[in-house]
Amino acid sequence: MGETESRHDGASIAAPLIFFIVIVFQFLSWQLQHLKKRGAKTAKEMELSVEIKNLLKEASSLSQPSTFAQAAKLRRLAAAKEKELANYQELHSKEIKLSFDLYIKVLFIAKVITYLVLVCWFWRSPVATISKKLVQPFGKMLSWRAGGALEDTVMVGIIPWLILSTRVSKFVSKLFKS
Repeated sequence: MGETESRHDGASIAAPLIFFIVIVFQFLSWQLQHLKKRGAKTAKEMELSVEIKNLLKEASSLSQPSTFAQAAKLRRLAAAKEKELANYQELHSKEIKLSFDLYIKVLFIAKVITYLVLVCWFWRSPVATISKKLVQPFGKMLSWRAGGALEDTVMVGIIPWLILSTRVSKFVSKLFKS
């Protein structure tokens, strides 16, 4: 087995592996953004909302003129609890936002480092080979820094492959979001 054959075997496995890495980063990024937006309800939030619901239900059951004062008192208490819940949710959402922002920054740094390592690793070697007929007008663009074309194939470079993989992974993630 010659050097060119082993290079093509490595290149044939490199393209799907790089695509998988890009998809994983895209999925993790989407998951963190989703968790950041949604947030998690704490026990205190659930307790306060159940309390508010019970107070309002009890107040609405008191509809007689003789129980009007008691119903008004319960509604005021529920309003105070709603304000307390809103304040707690605001504080809690700020804490969650700060922690998720840190995770998102760490993920971004890991993504940049991984992409730089991949670019350095595959700088002058092709990531994949594609038939010239499939990429007729874009052959030279795809083979940038990968050695051009051989016979009927185009050698795909790492930078065009990363760009293409990122675009495809964003498109796929948008499909799964909806």
